Amino acid sequence: MGRFDGRVAVITGAARGIGFGTATRFAEEGASVAIVDLDESAAAEAAAKLPLTEGAKAIGVGANVSDSASVEAGIERVVAELGGIHILVNNAGITRDNLLFKMTEDDWDLVMGVHLKGAFLMTKAAQKHFVEQKYGKIVNISSISALGNRGQANYSAAKMGIQGLTRTLGIELGPFGINTNAVAPGFIATEMTDATAARLKLDVDEFRRLNAEANPVKRVGFPADIAAAVCFLASDEASYITGQTLYVDGGITLGT
Repeated sequence: MGRFDGRVAVITGAARGIGFGTATRFAEEGASVAIVDLDESAAAEAAAKLPLTEGAKAIGVGANVSDSASVEAGIERVVAELGGIHILVNNAGITRDNLLFKMTEDDWDLVMGVHLKGAFLMTKAAQKHFVEQKYGKIVNISSISALGNRGQANYSAAKMGIQGLTRTLGIELGPFGINTNAVAPGFIATEMTDATAARLKLDVDEFRRLNAEANPVKRVGFPADIAAAVCFLASDEASYITGQTLYVDGGITLGT
């Protein structure tokens, strides 16, 4: 018996990185999984790689999380093809880093649209089903950048917004059997952080080493570290936890 046998989990931005790592963990623990991504072919390819247990299914769904019609259609497809929805992980995200005086309105709007509006729209679409069945688990992906990070005014604002949204949803949705929490990752070794290394003209291994040395546990994080936290918060073991943000960062924020 897996923790998520008979459950349907939807993870946005899950064709790679933290999202795919989280989708993999849900699949290993018995869930049927919908991978939602802007690129439907990438979502379908990722879904085909999941280690499903007997009786579980996986699908790839193409959707733009910042567009309400696309989100509504995506959620309805999940319910039709997988038989319901029980868990939502709002993970989709992009970066458009720049110092404030160089940051464009498009840089701001794109990041806010995917991270914050995307979480709002996905949650609004899913909660209709959650309220009706008096059960639902929502986990939003924030970041330690929510505490402020040079060159990320847009990203930091969106990720702190996620924490405020999480607390408010905890209050509003709790009476309907819905738990809403957030996970704030520190440095995680993914394609996104590798791209940051390239932009900074640093070797990937050196970039990871520097980030490992900066935190108390002296290693970088991996998608599996975030997946473990997300799956705990999405499980019935965490049914008395709501509105909280769990920092999974190797302790780097302990000195802030």
